[in-house]
Amino acid sequence: MSDSKPGSGAGPRPDADVAVQTCPVSGEGGPPPVERPTVTDWRTDWDHLGPRWRDDPFPIWDKLREGPIARTERFEGAWLPTRYEDVKAIAYDTDNFTSRRVVLRHRKFEDPPLPAPPLTSDPPDHKEHKRVLLPFFTPEEVGKLEPLARRICNALIDGFIADHRCDAAQQYARHIPVRIIAYMLGVPIRDSHLFIRWIHEILEIGNVDDEINRNGIKAMRDYFRHHIALRKEGRTEADPDGPEPDLIRAMMDGSLNGVPFEENHVLGTLNLLMVAGIDTTWSAIGASILHLGRHPDDRRRLIEQPELMPTAIEELLRAYSPVTMAREVRKDVELRGCPMKKGEMVLLSFPAANRDPAVFPDADKVVLDRRENRHVAFGLGIHRCVGSNLARMELRVAIEEWLKRIPDYRVDGEVRWSDGSVRGPRILPVAFA
Repeated sequence: MSDSKPGSGAGPRPDADVAVQTCPVSGEGGPPPVERPTVTDWRTDWDHLGPRWRDDPFPIWDKLREGPIARTERFEGAWLPTRYEDVKAIAYDTDNFTSRRVVLRHRKFEDPPLPAPPLTSDPPDHKEHKRVLLPFFTPEEVGKLEPLARRICNALIDGFIADHRCDAAQQYARHIPVRIIAYMLGVPIRDSHLFIRWIHEILEIGNVDDEINRNGIKAMRDYFRHHIALRKEGRTEADPDGPEPDLIRAMMDGSLNGVPFEENHVLGTLNLLMVAGIDTTWSAIGASILHLGRHPDDRRRLIEQPELMPTAIEELLRAYSPVTMAREVRKDVELRGCPMKKGEMVLLSFPAANRDPAVFPDADKVVLDRRENRHVAFGLGIHRCVGSNLARMELRVAIEEWLKRIPDYRVDGEVRWSDGSVRGPRILPVAFA
């Protein structure tokens, strides 16, 4: 059992909140720091885009669970449930909460957000939107990808093991899901640097910069338009050993009640697969390597007792859940005495729910053999992640191959966490013999 609250001993700081953006491709630069008004009271003025949330959200969540559902006037009015049961209630309530908007940015775009079905779909269409994707993410189909995942992991380790140090986020974690989703989509792996850049522009700096957000989305959509056009001509640029049929072809052939999907639907789903298929798993792999680097007892236990790996993966997902998702209030509703108004946003903090001591004994400890683990790292209700089988496999294989090749290592420098709705290490320096 090990403490999994990095930096949790530090309370809220009185200094100004300055969010510094770091380029995930080079690890340097990015736009100038974004200054955000200092949070005065997390119960009435919370801000998930500031550095205090990014670097150490755990004491914030602990404090907020003690009172009513937190609210802020930022983001044009938004709510933040942190208790497991509150998050669950909202996630299952598709009558009062819509998934039309699932990212809480500094402000809403005036025009309707571009669809990203099935994530942004509501009943009754959601089921059919999801059905098209399910065959690609069954345990059987994911199992066919495991040899590829192991080859990718070992090729990456080969590239830095002789240096006796690396950035485990930049040189390892981020590349595994990027290469696998490129294979599944049927696009060239050589374009991986583009995918990583777009994710940074859309999910991180794009949360506070409208132009960067729009440009990133447009670039990704144009990219998929190109590959759709190639397929219509009977050609692809996929790597020679790519799958057939691929996810792009599946979306091109998809339909709802016999009516072919419109272009916006196809492009939106492909954008979703690209973003969701990379950033979340990249973050989970990095956080797991970080934890095992800081907790050698857990690392040695996994090496000596490999049969613990399945429960350990679930526990690491619970303790370091990367994804926070939003909902828009569809109509006026009251939850636990809190009057939520139509058009307001609700931030569903699945990571906070997974640290709720009312549901998880020793919630702030990583217990590798935790048996009862109803974590919500993959969401709840109809929007539970369609790619959960793939994410589990990638995380398990990444940790297994890392520990085979690098059984003894330590975190050796400052760790840098991501900004925005997906939380994971973006800079993770480690050293090993």
